[in-house]
Amino acid sequence: MATNPNAVFPAHNPTAHFSFPKAEEDVLAYWKEIDAFQESIRQSEGKPQYSFYDGPPFATGLPHHGHILMGTVKDIVTRYAHSNGFYVERRFGWDTHGLPVEHEIDKKLNITSVCPPHASAPHAPSSSLTTWLAVVVHQKADVMAMGIDKYNAECRAIVMRYSSEWRKTVERLGRWIDFDNDYKTLNTPYMESVWWVFGQLWKKNLVYRGMRVMPYTTGCTTPLSNFEAQQAYKDVQDPAVTVAFTLESDPTVSVLAWTTTPWTLPSNLALCVHPDFTYVTIHHTDLDRKFILCDKLLTALFKDPVKAAKEKKYTVLESTLGKDLVGLKYTPMFPYFVERFGHNCFKIIADKYVTADSGTGVVHQAPAFGEDDHRIAIREKFITKEEMPPCPIDERGMFTSEVPDYEGQYIKDADKNIMKVLKERKVLIAASQLMHSYPFCWRSGTPLIYRVVPAWFVRVEGSNDQLVKNNLDTTWVPASVSTTRFQNWLQNARDWNVSRNRYWGTPLPLWANEDYSEIVCIGSIEELDKLSGCGTLLDIHRDKIDHITIPSKDGKGVLRRVEEVFDCWFESGSMPYAQAHYPFENKEKFEASFPADFISEAMDQTRGWFYTLLVLSTHLFDTAPWKNLIVCGHVLAADGKKMSKSLKNYPDPNLIVDKYGADALRLFLVNSPVVRGDSLRFKEEGVKEVIARVLLPFLNSYRFFVGQAALLKKESGVDFKYDPVAPKSENVMDRWILASCQSLIAHVKTEMEGESSFEPFVMRVTDLMALLQRTASTPSHREPFCCSTTLPTGKYLPVALAEVGSLCQLLYRYIRFNRRRLKGEQGVQDTVAALQTLFEALLTLARTLSSFIPFLTEIIYQGLRVHFPDDTSSLGVGEDVRSLHFLPFPTVREEYFDPIIERQASRLKDVIELGRVVRERNVIPLKIPLKELIVFHPTLEYLEDVKLLLPYVEQELNVRQVTFTTDETLCGIKYKATADIQVLGKKLKKDIGKVKGGLPKLTSEEVKAYLVSGKISVGGIELVAGDLTALRYCELPPREADAATHLESNTNNDVVVLLDVKRHPELESEGLAREVVNRIQRLRKSAGLVPTDDIDVFYHFADEDTKEGQELHDCIVAQQDVFVRVLKRVPLPKAHMNAGQGAVVTEEVVEVGDLKVTLTLVRA
Repeated sequence: MATNPNAVFPAHNPTAHFSFPKAEEDVLAYWKEIDAFQESIRQSEGKPQYSFYDGPPFATGLPHHGHILMGTVKDIVTRYAHSNGFYVERRFGWDTHGLPVEHEIDKKLNITSVCPPHASAPHAPSSSLTTWLAVVVHQKADVMAMGIDKYNAECRAIVMRYSSEWRKTVERLGRWIDFDNDYKTLNTPYMESVWWVFGQLWKKNLVYRGMRVMPYTTGCTTPLSNFEAQQAYKDVQDPAVTVAFTLESDPTVSVLAWTTTPWTLPSNLALCVHPDFTYVTIHHTDLDRKFILCDKLLTALFKDPVKAAKEKKYTVLESTLGKDLVGLKYTPMFPYFVERFGHNCFKIIADKYVTADSGTGVVHQAPAFGEDDHRIAIREKFITKEEMPPCPIDERGMFTSEVPDYEGQYIKDADKNIMKVLKERKVLIAASQLMHSYPFCWRSGTPLIYRVVPAWFVRVEGSNDQLVKNNLDTTWVPASVSTTRFQNWLQNARDWNVSRNRYWGTPLPLWANEDYSEIVCIGSIEELDKLSGCGTLLDIHRDKIDHITIPSKDGKGVLRRVEEVFDCWFESGSMPYAQAHYPFENKEKFEASFPADFISEAMDQTRGWFYTLLVLSTHLFDTAPWKNLIVCGHVLAADGKKMSKSLKNYPDPNLIVDKYGADALRLFLVNSPVVRGDSLRFKEEGVKEVIARVLLPFLNSYRFFVGQAALLKKESGVDFKYDPVAPKSENVMDRWILASCQSLIAHVKTEMEGESSFEPFVMRVTDLMALLQRTASTPSHREPFCCSTTLPTGKYLPVALAEVGSLCQLLYRYIRFNRRRLKGEQGVQDTVAALQTLFEALLTLARTLSSFIPFLTEIIYQGLRVHFPDDTSSLGVGEDVRSLHFLPFPTVREEYFDPIIERQASRLKDVIELGRVVRERNVIPLKIPLKELIVFHPTLEYLEDVKLLLPYVEQELNVRQVTFTTDETLCGIKYKATADIQVLGKKLKKDIGKVKGGLPKLTSEEVKAYLVSGKISVGGIELVAGDLTALRYCELPPREADAATHLESNTNNDVVVLLDVKRHPELESEGLAREVVNRIQRLRKSAGLVPTDDIDVFYHFADEDTKEGQELHDCIVAQQDVFVRVLKRVPLPKAHMNAGQGAVVTEEVVEVGDLKVTLTLVRA
């Protein structure tokens, strides 16, 4: 609720130092007083809905730059949608279940199976792993001993550990989202909807229990889904061993198999070859033994097989295809499972998954620890689908009593002991270390293994085509992520393991008898009460429902809940329904807003949240749950590495905001490759540059307006008020800047909204900001007016945005061109017209960019508000004007567009650009006046357009005379022709050589005639219009040192300019006067003075008798009109100061050329 609905925003002091962070805090305080966010929501009630889903983060960690990036993207989109007349509900969400939370509690209670830092890699020293494993308490036993209720209570206590920090950071960044009406995955209504989702899948026969080889984390003692296993890979070293299996039919021959997991050898049941590969039996000379292996993989034994053969180190005895080896029996490597499986196993089998890339072409089969191994074992009837293959390890990766020789050893520790035994038995033929990429647990940091587990799966494999189809019906930015990375994932998606053998999560709503022959799936709390008589439950976590039983309908005793809980990805994938407690509540509201108009997260969610959302939505409603999606890359540290708290390789986001402000950070993040799906190296210097190149020019333009409005009131008694219905200004530059503002609105709307309502547009807008950055810098006379802008590469940037990037540039140029008008030098009426124009341009830019930089635009808007007319209804922005963010996005005022004005301004730009280039070539600063500029064009219309804007040409190029002419002879205008040889060659073929040789021989008259007739003969080849490009250039006679003029030319192949670059002493005196004015203005600014402050200026030279000092004194006397025009008075020698003079404001020694001058500013 608003604490002060009538709060007044602090007045802006244009003379005070401006702190972006402090000013933003003032904005936050103002928003809080008027309850701005909720008020904007209330004002939009009843409007068309624009739905948005916010992916839930965990509150067990603090927000980082990646979260800030995504929050900014989401805020920009939803703010823009709101400003365009939509009701946009924005609820924050929290992921509160699962491994991230349990991991923290396991560490706290010392019941974690997470390796300490020195043992987190899979190959830490044996002693460290053994020591660690010796002190680890068996997790499940410990949890059960303390009680799941107490364990879950510990989890509940920390799930919102950093929620206040999250809220503080998110709100400080200007993101408008509802924390008070948030959703949490631990809330019972949310969990009940998750049950409903699962129940719907159960009814559609999309859920099953199966034995599956899954990624498994011994650190968290639970299986992971396949996409979770893809999230953390590290390069590690593993042992690579080649071992010999002796054939029963011929004990002198052994089959060689290669493996990087020696610990799986005790579970071996078979050897697998490729049916179509050629296998050779060789005699190894040094070992005097016979081995069978693939003929292409003799490198397993010999570094250079060809050389080894020549040296007689081996002899090929026999060759055979793999399929002919099938059925050969061998002696088991270990005896542990011979009794149970010896009748049908320990033989050679074949399958085409075997490769010849490495190893021996023979793969040892341990069905419990390999997906293909398990598949083949079922095919060969070694086991059934429901049967557990040999799996002699416990939840923590420790060997069990089934393998007594290694009982109690961690599997990776056992590698060395197993290899030692194999070596003693002379079956270890080769051993080395292999560096390869290996998956790790994304939470515990421990290496994953693949092991068979009983788990609950959601069927995906039969729905791949439908998933692809539904995704293709949505819009992604960038689109390539959808059609490549995500589509490839969908096409190869596997059935989804949605169960976890954990405690803190939504329990699977399955009740079963002991042999799972009867299973009941519960879809609601009411249904559970109906079947069990448990009553209405307020909490459905494990500790509240595990004791509940359901009588068997088939007389099979009682049904008890299965132990597993949901994978937290299933919960977050259920978010569209669960956040609304659908279908138990909000049914109509949900159905009216589904699918979401917009979602956005980082790239890793292609295999996470985006994937689970799509799977569940496809199964439930056969549609994607979003219409538009923006995916961003990752924010990395400046060195390109992942941001790490332990490495401290990135600045704290809160410190960045405290130093530079949120607007700067927001713009830096969205104006980067990261919004194209690429990675961004975070550099603090980039945030600082945003202020210098985007925010400060915008702010300074506003502050200039404030100063000139105050000056108008002081000098003329006119209190400026904006008149939205004032007649159009006849000033060309007024009309040009206002037309440019309308172009900004039109381009942004067109490119943001695309073909369908609110397609993703952040990519385009961030490119817009990139253009603003390149053109909005305040500096320099070297920048051309309304300079052309090079578009960044990338398929997502529409060409229509080319003009938008120059808007801040135009604003700066408008002020520069119209400074005299704005300062009142051309009368009150013209000053008011110029202020009216500048006001409207500032207001338009603020309204258009309000979604991107919500703080600075609000600050500028509040300053402009004081100049609103008394009747604000005339503004057409709604009744409540207390905040910029209550206003609608501006509509285009078509009446401002005028093709003639645009043509005139474009031609003015060309002339000024060309003239500036001539100055730069001759190293003549703009402050030095030049005598004459000649403008040539063959058409009078062009010259009249530029002549109409003559004062701007004179001012911008600082020339005393401008001559307009169509006389080619006077200007030395000549013509020449060029051709695109490659293009024209395709047309002329062999004749292109004649044209190429004839082009230099063409006369200027011939080329000029070609421009008129469109026909010309070159080297005897007849050409027509379009074959050649005619260029207009200027050919000046050689310059004589004592000539009256020194003309230099430049052309853009349309207009030609000639600038007299000869320096004239009388003109250089004016340049010196302008330099003195510049030093005085800088001193006024540093002293905090504003235009309304009347100041006398006094000067003094350290040595008044120098030639330079006398020249400067004479210049000040001679150029009094320059000083009066700008400063309202002429500087006087310091000797003229007297006791009755006002207070000294500041005094400083400055440099004017090579002369040091003391300037003293005194209150008039």
